[in-house]
Amino acid sequence: MLSAASAAVVRATLPVVRDHAAAITAEFYPSMLAAHPELLDLFNQGNQASGRQQIALASAVVAYAQHLLDGTPFGPIAERIAHKHVSLGVRPDQYPIVGRHLVGAVATVLGDAVTPEVAAAWDEVYWLFAVTLIAAEARLFQTAGVTPAAVWRPWRVAKRDDEAVDTVSFTLVPDDGGAIVPFEPGQYVSVAVDLPGGHRQPRQYSLSQAPGRGALRITVRRVRGAAGTPDGAVSNFLHDHVQADDTLLVGPPAGQTVLDPGRRPVVLISAGIGITPVLSMLDHLAATQPTRTVVAVHAEISADRHAHRAEYDRFTGTSRLTWYENGDDGGQAGRVDVEAIPLPVGAITYLCGPIPFMRDVRAGLVRRGVPADDIRYEVFGPGMLER
Repeated sequence: MLSAASAAVVRATLPVVRDHAAAITAEFYPSMLAAHPELLDLFNQGNQASGRQQIALASAVVAYAQHLLDGTPFGPIAERIAHKHVSLGVRPDQYPIVGRHLVGAVATVLGDAVTPEVAAAWDEVYWLFAVTLIAAEARLFQTAGVTPAAVWRPWRVAKRDDEAVDTVSFTLVPDDGGAIVPFEPGQYVSVAVDLPGGHRQPRQYSLSQAPGRGALRITVRRVRGAAGTPDGAVSNFLHDHVQADDTLLVGPPAGQTVLDPGRRPVVLISAGIGITPVLSMLDHLAATQPTRTVVAVHAEISADRHAHRAEYDRFTGTSRLTWYENGDDGGQAGRVDVEAIPLPVGAITYLCGPIPFMRDVRAGLVRRGVPADDIRYEVFGPGMLER
């Protein structure tokens, strides 16, 4: 709980911090990474270059400060961040580094407005934020049976398959002869690759088949740059350089948006490469709950980009709807029509896809009377803080 003195200061200064949050984090990252270049390996450099990472941190700290002042829910956001940190091996001893440079950035951007009292109050906000995450991450590390210093484990590529245009899957088995790690349908893993130039870069990929298959499988879409943005460094490296029998560094499974194990009907709505956690859920349902009511909806640009299409179509007992924007090969034309999706009474709905897609579908489901708590979704990258 924020002290009374700090609460008064934070309440008075929150508007100006919110207004300058993007500038503060834009100052923070270069300062911290210049002093601690080893932390470059934790951050998606594409998101750094676009500014999305800075906005994400600003949003998190401001949202947490608001939570401390008025109880605005923050638990789900903290849980998402904790899962992401665990997948990357973020260590407790790295939090003081972040805190020092973040408070320093506040002072640099706001100048004389940052009195000792203001600095102390926002330092208290940060440390309450950090302690919340460290505690959540400690529980997740314990559950995963790993330590922050040993999250990366070598996995051998047992098989590489082309799944669609610009999409390949990698089936992975432990290279150290150890056990297959348990996971839940809907979770993801981080994969770290050493890029030309010496930088290691991690990315998160959903596991695209059910637990109990004797391997992990990830499915990767090549990210092609558009409108001046660069190609995806990691996705292109995996497509161009990783073959069967190569080794990848993989972190522990993470992610809290997992399949509910009960008997309620399930509606799975995906777009593009967002089909990957859906495949894991469908695979698990087919093996363990074949009579459970399931509706699967998928949207793509065209049929040739529909990853794992043949596999998706084999799941019997599932009501499936497919939209292809160009309307080819049996798919409905255009974009997903939320009004046309059958919604079984009491269903839990899962969304995965681009953030604008999920935002629009979620709004349509709410208009149709689906309770917000029954709409669950996984977001990767800085968009994870968007509601």
